[in-house]
Amino acid sequence: MDAVTQGSCLCGAVTYQVTAPLKAVTHCHCRKCQKSHGAAFASYASAPRSAVSIRAVADALKSYESSPGVTRQFCRVCGSSLFWQDAKGLYPEWVSIALGTLDTPLVPLKQAHSCIESKAVWAE
Repeated sequence: MDAVTQGSCLCGAVTYQVTAPLKAVTHCHCRKCQKSHGAAFASYASAPRSAVSIRAVADALKSYESSPGVTRQFCRVCGSSLFWQDAKGLYPEWVSIALGTLDTPLVPLKQAHSCIESKAVWAE
């Protein structure tokens, strides 16, 4: 059996597991990711939505449509940014997972940076 990747929010109200390899490790520097994470950039990897199993206490996982077709999900208890999905994008059946929420190690073979034109001027 392939390895299972596990993750959770800061308070543990939302946990998840991924039964497929995580792909497309990306550090996004867009303003929406900066605002969502409160950081210079957000780091994500993607998996087919069908391979992601989410468990959450009642009403803990909340969704926000940050732009048409793009839904971001976060824990309403602790505020952890967890997932985003683009229903109108090239991969509507895939979900991107915030790498900072992983509880199992991930060693990506390659990584990319996106939206670097929006890079925070204070970030090295």
